[in-house]
Amino acid sequence: MRIAIRRSLFAVLPLLSGCTHLFFQPSGNIFSDPASAGFSYEVIQFRSDDGTELTGMFFPPVGAPLGTIIHFHGNAQNMTSHFPYSSWLAREGFNVFIFDYRGYGASQGKPGLDGAVRDGIAALKQVRRIPGVDAERIAVFGQSLGGAIAVAAIAESDLPQPKALILEGAFYSYKSVGSAILRRRWWSWPFSWIPWIGVTGRHSPAKNIAGITCPKLFIHSKKDPVVPFKQGKSLYAAAPGPKEFWTVPSGHTDAFYAQREAYAPRLVVFLKAVFAAASSPR
Repeated sequence: MRIAIRRSLFAVLPLLSGCTHLFFQPSGNIFSDPASAGFSYEVIQFRSDDGTELTGMFFPPVGAPLGTIIHFHGNAQNMTSHFPYSSWLAREGFNVFIFDYRGYGASQGKPGLDGAVRDGIAALKQVRRIPGVDAERIAVFGQSLGGAIAVAAIAESDLPQPKALILEGAFYSYKSVGSAILRRRWWSWPFSWIPWIGVTGRHSPAKNIAGITCPKLFIHSKKDPVVPFKQGKSLYAAAPGPKEFWTVPSGHTDAFYAQREAYAPRLVVFLKAVFAAASSPR
């Protein structure tokens, strides 16, 4: 019991200093090359507004693109492990752009929340410079931490909003998800108050989601082992319409990986509908 308490203290004490970097778990390793899975792609290097060099991958479809999807990936590893969640959309006729935040993969700098949001804004700008991308037909796909960063980047930039925002396994706020995770185990439950004073409220999805008025799709599992289902529902409740919510049976951000056969066709229908609506005369 003493060992468990000691471990819990080591886990939560850093939160007292506002260490939001605990949400970031980057890696510089190459986990997989998309070419080995049969994908054609281009490595794109660009800069954040403070000069930090960033790296992304662009997957074009065969033929004229139906639109462009910007993928904000989750907190661990880097885009070489996350691209399978979105690259399949290139085979459905969409451009796909995934990028690494600072400190991840080949992107320079040190990971952190403020920098990641700046990098997200830079990615929203960069994708509009890629030949073949129609700036009027862009959707954003954010998973887990990437969902929070995507919401902040959209809301805090001066760019036009995307035609759609898809959030999978996203959370309501950094404070509330930190507290919820600590409440899951008996030995960390007594410390569940710490995130409310130790984790930043900056760039919170809870605050920024209200300003995003494009169509939104929320996806979450009731059995999510990482981000509690209630977090996704709270974020959905705070969002203005138009919006919809899909409940998946299990997993964290698994809808377009282990459960792709069931959910990929539905996402394609959703994306085609929002892009078609964007092209329709008013």
